[in-house]
Amino acid sequence: MNIEINPERNEWSKLIERPAVSNEHIQPLVKEVFAIVRKNGDKALQKYTQLFDHIAIDDFKVSATQIAAAEQMVAEPLKKAIQIAAQNIRAFHSSQENKAEKIETTKGVICWQEARPIERIGIYIPGGTAPLFSTVLMLAIPAKIAGCKEIVLCTPPGKNGSVNPAILYAANLVGVSQVYQVGGVQAIAALSIGTETVPKVYKIFGPGNQFVTAAKQFAQQLGVAIDMPAGPSELLVMADKTADPDFVAADLLSQAEHGADSQVVSVLASEDLVEPVQQALMNQLADLPRAEIAKKALENSRLLVIEDKEERIAFVNQYAPEHLIIAENNAEEVLQRIKNAGSVFLGNYTPESAGDYASGTNHTLPTNGFAKSYSGVNLDAFTKKITVQNITPEGIINLGETIELMAQAESLYAHKNAVTLRLKKLENEN
Repeated sequence: MNIEINPERNEWSKLIERPAVSNEHIQPLVKEVFAIVRKNGDKALQKYTQLFDHIAIDDFKVSATQIAAAEQMVAEPLKKAIQIAAQNIRAFHSSQENKAEKIETTKGVICWQEARPIERIGIYIPGGTAPLFSTVLMLAIPAKIAGCKEIVLCTPPGKNGSVNPAILYAANLVGVSQVYQVGGVQAIAALSIGTETVPKVYKIFGPGNQFVTAAKQFAQQLGVAIDMPAGPSELLVMADKTADPDFVAADLLSQAEHGADSQVVSVLASEDLVEPVQQALMNQLADLPRAEIAKKALENSRLLVIEDKEERIAFVNQYAPEHLIIAENNAEEVLQRIKNAGSVFLGNYTPESAGDYASGTNHTLPTNGFAKSYSGVNLDAFTKKITVQNITPEGIINLGETIELMAQAESLYAHKNAVTLRLKKLENEN
């Protein structure tokens, strides 16, 4: 990892840069795939699955029989773990439900909001070397709580031509409506446009590689909403003398193993922590099955020493990490000063892995500094809010002149007249 000791603020803009990934070469491919999927539907999905995944598939929909068979292939301890995680995720997201509250803004003018679920959503679940069955829980559970009628899941087929059993078990457990074994750009195109088999959805959720990310961004141009801009995973650990170097290293590696383009950063309170953290990294790295991936990620990563606490907090807010671990004394006090982060983990015994799997919080989070303006996925992401107002005769009398004056000042006389007519009718009735 790159080491910086008390860098000046004018150097921070360079230090917060993520690994540069250009998708300019991807965009023409994305446009082509979308165009062919629009034209040829399922035949296009077959073509691109053969081309990109090297698998020939005739029927993309996963049957109830296949799902039942997959359940038998998942070990009982893993099933139990998935059930516990699902229970915690359900509890946390259920707490986010809010009842509509009617507000009388002016006497006789009552306003409120009502939530409505997005009727049909799509969730994309990466397969490959890390089949993210945990993401099925993170997306489908709040969708069900919100009341989404249809949850359409797309995931790439494995090398054996079938979906990872744990993904199918999790999908069935939490009530996913339909599962399709199709991945990559073609899956996002199918969800955005619709084919003979895969239905068009209104909003797409879920992580993916740079191809999937570019496809989701293109889908927005077609009027399909997406959860958030997303890129490679990232983690920042704040650590002072109360932190355990072994824990710090373990947390850094837990994100570094996601992919070679991941980035991890540790902001240390003392130079004395650098050597212990580095040594722990080397010791633990040697035992990791995904060591080569983690090593490449570490090349894009940094150990910073910022001795001043105020400066450490300021750097974190400028970096705006996807995941933030505060392994410092008075961690909750530090938290109150954090303005920009996707998800925060307090203290030495709160690993980021807990949020990735089973504590209950959502792991679908903004990356690449977007925590400055985006929240992670929560219950609201699966709903839209309808504003409602009900104005009584007394209310239009109380508010009418205000509306007339503002409409006239904007030269929108039909707006003014819609109020004036009502006021005159009420005046005549009296």
